[in-house]
Amino acid sequence: MGWFRKLRTWLQSRTRTYRVQLALTLRMTVAAVAGLGLAQALQLPLPMWTVLTALIVTQLSIGRSLKTSLDYMVGTIGGTIYGAALALLIPHDSEWALLFVLVLAVAPLALVAALKRNLNSVPVSSIIVVLMPAITHASPFDSAVNRVLEVSLGVVVGLAVAFLVMPAGGHRLARQEAARTLELIAQVLDRVVEPLSPADVQALRDIYDRIVLSLAELANNAAEGQREHSARLSAEPDTEPLRRTLIRLRQDSATVGRISRGDPLPEPVHGRLAPKLASFGQVGSAYLRACGTALIDRQPPPSAGALEDAFAVVLDDMTSLRREGFTRELPDEAVARFFALSFALQEMRRTTRELARDVEITAAAPETVWEQGGRDSHLPPP
Repeated sequence: MGWFRKLRTWLQSRTRTYRVQLALTLRMTVAAVAGLGLAQALQLPLPMWTVLTALIVTQLSIGRSLKTSLDYMVGTIGGTIYGAALALLIPHDSEWALLFVLVLAVAPLALVAALKRNLNSVPVSSIIVVLMPAITHASPFDSAVNRVLEVSLGVVVGLAVAFLVMPAGGHRLARQEAARTLELIAQVLDRVVEPLSPADVQALRDIYDRIVLSLAELANNAAEGQREHSARLSAEPDTEPLRRTLIRLRQDSATVGRISRGDPLPEPVHGRLAPKLASFGQVGSAYLRACGTALIDRQPPPSAGALEDAFAVVLDDMTSLRREGFTRELPDEAVARFFALSFALQEMRRTTRELARDVEITAAAPETVWEQGGRDSHLPPP
């Protein structure tokens, strides 16, 4: 039936679009259920801490799960030891004594957490060990041991789920984020000479803001991929060179767009350059989108022949305009914009060539990278 095929196509499209989010949803659900089942099977006093820890450890990527696990375990063990020592050494049978111990349990560790954000679980663990005996009627020592066991089990469950249930590596997430950045920059090039209304100006600013956020997320994913490689869990190519190239590409596209969409250069310069810049914008945006697709599909970069031709047409025409003496008749401000545009296009040309090399290296299978050797690659042979 037609409606059924449309529904299936729509669901497949949505699944591909939100694959990362759906995978995280599945991992968190499995981690919670597995954590509760194992904690109950081992008869731990408070399975809740196992379930919560498993959820905290379950992150978007394996690299992020590894870092969260290490930070949470260090914070838990440190806070538990400190809290247990206070509870055992300082009697706190009265309410005022308990309040005093609580102040000692929180204040120093809160300072540690403020100085080291990755250790924000330290004061929480200390508070739990100090207050939990009053709820469970266990000794401070037993409460500390149970806390460590419950959290350790949660960490094990969270890491196991991260590795076994639709695992997502940091480098793969970085490639996907790089493709998203390329799509946003392509949207900028689509409007390289297009006159903008106030609403269009705001929309363009929003695109630039989204590019900044996308590059920040790409940096996080690249760092997580490097963490996975350091732990010998991944042999994926380094995505850091690609991130640096995308930063330059963002700057180049912003400069070209700002000059091209500004006040038109005097005639006949504007009349000769505008259509060529518009054609360049269309070819460039199509090339960037094709590079993003190559990153996601792990394919070689697209042919840059059409883009090189578009660059050559614009730059050659600008050279002809200089030789024909038109720039000598321009006002000083227009001359400065003309040469700034020429320089920005030349820089962007070099950047897109770097992009092609980075896409080829980043999208290649790991074994291909070892054979070819990658620019700025720090990965040793397996």
